[in-house]
Amino acid sequence: MSINHFASINGHRVSFDEGQTILEVAKKEGIFIPTLCAYMPLNHTPGTCRMCLVEVFDEAYETGRIVTACTTPIKNGQRIFTRNERVRKMQQLQMALLFADHDQDCKSCSRHGDCELQDVSLFIGMKHWPMKENFIAPRPYDDSSAGIVRDVNKCIRCGRCVEVCRQVQGIGALTIDEFGTRAGVAMTGAKRWADSAKCVQCGQCTLVCPTGALSEKDETDRVLNMIDDPSITTVVQMAPAVRVTLGEEFGVAPGENIEGKIIYALKHIGVDYVMDTNFAADMVIMEEGTELLERLKARRAGNAVALPMFTSCCPGWVNYVEKHVPMVMDYLSSTRSPQAVFGALAKAYLPQTLDVKKENLRVISIMPCTAKKGEALRPTLAREDMSRDVDAVLTVRELAKLMRRCGMHLKFCEEASYDNDLFASYSGAGAIFGTTGGVMEAAVRTAFALTHEGQSLDPIVYEPVRGIEGVKEATVDLGELGNVRIAVVHGLARTQTLLDRMSRGEVMYDFVEVMACPGGCVAGGGTPRKKNNYQPFLKERQNALYRIDAESVIRESHKNPQVIAMYSDHLGQPGSHIAHELLHCEYRSKKVDREAPDVRKLWQKLSNRYTPLNKKR
Repeated sequence: MSINHFASINGHRVSFDEGQTILEVAKKEGIFIPTLCAYMPLNHTPGTCRMCLVEVFDEAYETGRIVTACTTPIKNGQRIFTRNERVRKMQQLQMALLFADHDQDCKSCSRHGDCELQDVSLFIGMKHWPMKENFIAPRPYDDSSAGIVRDVNKCIRCGRCVEVCRQVQGIGALTIDEFGTRAGVAMTGAKRWADSAKCVQCGQCTLVCPTGALSEKDETDRVLNMIDDPSITTVVQMAPAVRVTLGEEFGVAPGENIEGKIIYALKHIGVDYVMDTNFAADMVIMEEGTELLERLKARRAGNAVALPMFTSCCPGWVNYVEKHVPMVMDYLSSTRSPQAVFGALAKAYLPQTLDVKKENLRVISIMPCTAKKGEALRPTLAREDMSRDVDAVLTVRELAKLMRRCGMHLKFCEEASYDNDLFASYSGAGAIFGTTGGVMEAAVRTAFALTHEGQSLDPIVYEPVRGIEGVKEATVDLGELGNVRIAVVHGLARTQTLLDRMSRGEVMYDFVEVMACPGGCVAGGGTPRKKNNYQPFLKERQNALYRIDAESVIRESHKNPQVIAMYSDHLGQPGSHIAHELLHCEYRSKKVDREAPDVRKLWQKLSNRYTPLNKKR
């Protein structure tokens, strides 16, 4: 039984348990203490920013001590002050030191108007910059990757990005290097982001960065150029998660479906045609489901086949496979992601439908994911003439920026509908692609129907794969193919743990859904951020997609009329030769194998490089 202790903060009596820090108790009591490095959602309290300074009086000291609230345990009988004159002056001094090597070109920063550094500066009462000169020592600006920009000049060395990459994703692609004013976020084992053997471009680091040190690579200018070019026909596809996340950027209640308003905004800005990635999600189920059934039939016939089959719609997961576990590549579904499927079909069939030249058609994606930017550039998705199916990718945050740049606000947007139902009809199964478990549930619905003479799963909602548990597993009856063991996992640290268990034979599955981001696409690296909070609206976003599914007239991918028409008019049947040409791809190992360090070899190199002091040169 824990024994409560008592202290006072700003004259208020507070209770606490042994071992709690001053910051933890203050947060519990609703007492604000400014922080920049401390990130409670990840239990990250390094004490590096020194902004959570408080003054503590107790029996051991006659005068008050200034300590960091995030690293100092609270003691019985202490009197603590969080904002008296002494504390404010020391915080202001520390803030001046932070700004001394910080790029203060705020107007061009990706976090302009949404910066935690500015918030804390305002709270502690910084009225002006006390130095006449900016003592910033130029540090790296790295935009070499397709999806994320690293601007070390804006880094405050809080370590949040390092923690989320290690703790949540289990990758360790980021580190803090150098010393003093040159220290900042860096790539582990690489000078440039593009050369990283670890990073999978999931973008979770951009969600926790308090400043503009890490941000998505801005393509809004490129997209505006396409929209404004009269010779170009623009087609925008919108991912499932976009409609239930964008509203947060404009003060809309988390999880509200604003699909119609987004269509209106895009048309008002000047986009020619607005379509839906959900349609392509239904197409993916047809191809991926067929692929799964073919593998299961081959196993039943006694043939060698790669099982379990892993989903391939998440580019962060595909990057992880290619860079970290290439032995899994043969087990990945060869079906492209919904974004890539949409792009392929759009470039193949829309020019004739819309009466435009293919070279004048541009496909623009709105995605919740930073890794989608890199996926659009993958060599294995390029055509023989090296043309790309997807020409530009905007994250949800970039779409909000694009709207603001064009003077658009959601509260002024009306409801609008898609254009001529072109690549826009979707089932409830396609809509839930945006959450963990959604791909599996969509696949189960169609696979069950295909193996039970068209009979629908009853109930249609497949509860075993719903929710936000880290790993979910179940068994599905697929008729003559028997009971199929399935699993759903999200977050790459959990995924690696599951892979390890599978390799040791502790668990066995036939079909596994993997999403790199915890929670799936609704919490992707390109979704709206909330200051000092990690994935605060995950359940609201997930439940919003479930509501879209529940309200849909059609809830199975194979019943989508536009999907049926696509196969009857162009592709023939799922898994056909032309379907493989357009909708499937291959993977390539990117794993960097390094020779294990040999101490003797290292010592020999050092001996050859340096002459002993007692030896003549």
